[in-house]
Amino acid sequence: MTTSTSFRPVIAIHGGAGTITRASITPAQQQAYREALRDVLHGAQQKLAAGAPAEEVAVEAVRLLEECPLFNAGRGAVFTADATHEMDACVMRGRDLACGSLAGVSTVRNPVRAALALMAAGGPVFMIGEAAEQFAAKEGCEMVARDWFSTEQRLAQLRTVQAAALASGREQVALDHTAQSQTPAAPLDERKKMGTVGAVVLDVHGHLAAATSTGGLTNKKPGRVGDSPVVGAGTYAKNAVVAVSCTGVGEAFIRGSAAHTVAARVELLGESVAQATAEVIHRVLPPLGGDGGLIAVGADGEVSLCFNSEGMYRGQIGMDGEALVAIYANDALAPA
Repeated sequence: MTTSTSFRPVIAIHGGAGTITRASITPAQQQAYREALRDVLHGAQQKLAAGAPAEEVAVEAVRLLEECPLFNAGRGAVFTADATHEMDACVMRGRDLACGSLAGVSTVRNPVRAALALMAAGGPVFMIGEAAEQFAAKEGCEMVARDWFSTEQRLAQLRTVQAAALASGREQVALDHTAQSQTPAAPLDERKKMGTVGAVVLDVHGHLAAATSTGGLTNKKPGRVGDSPVVGAGTYAKNAVVAVSCTGVGEAFIRGSAAHTVAARVELLGESVAQATAEVIHRVLPPLGGDGGLIAVGADGEVSLCFNSEGMYRGQIGMDGEALVAIYANDALAPA
């Protein structure tokens, strides 16, 4: 239980960070992203208002993001260099530091639900590949054919990145998508968009939780794992302190222990959530090549949506049911 005498239950979500290119999209296309964020927030808020525990609320928010092909997780997962899908996810519960992580799964419809099942099983904390898929199936998670995740847009992105690699004579990967000219419907510069989704929650009981899910990098080497499923790097939650979910250049967030560093600054230095997130995003990570952002909620309900890129899909909702969303760096949170 949080030590705060008063707190505001809240959900915050992200759908990836990256550079904004306004000129190549229509207002209607921007609105599609805003409405998708709004719908996710409203869906998860029903569980929050009903008194569900924080980890279940966070998982529901991420599950809904996984179901939306606009975002690089679950249904919208990008392709590896072998034209396959390898997805990662993590859930962490703040009241007892319980967590479940999995990486490299290809047939689990909602990896975040499998991560929750792993946490509920009480161990192991982290599973990968085929063994993780067998566990998910045994626990009753919905399994799908590998090609269920294959979309024409994502395949076109893979081909564009591979063509660029062939032309340059060197290996290339892309954060979520390819060049904006290849995918004009997306509001982020698709060469720089960090394709991860996540949620952080403070529930009505004062408990914190975080969940993160990703499809990784377009044209990534099979077997590559980023920060999303790594506890303390891409995901972390501890009651009376903070819950954090990250999106960015995974290797840098791992090296900087980004999520746990935010928590340590709040707990040990007494910084506010806003101070701690700003320090990590703007000072700790940039020297490591850590472009991206994170979302965090503190024990009193203080929310920070912090990033060093030019934008981040983001939103939050409280008990009043008003969903507030934003995409661009200079956007104030507003109803979709």
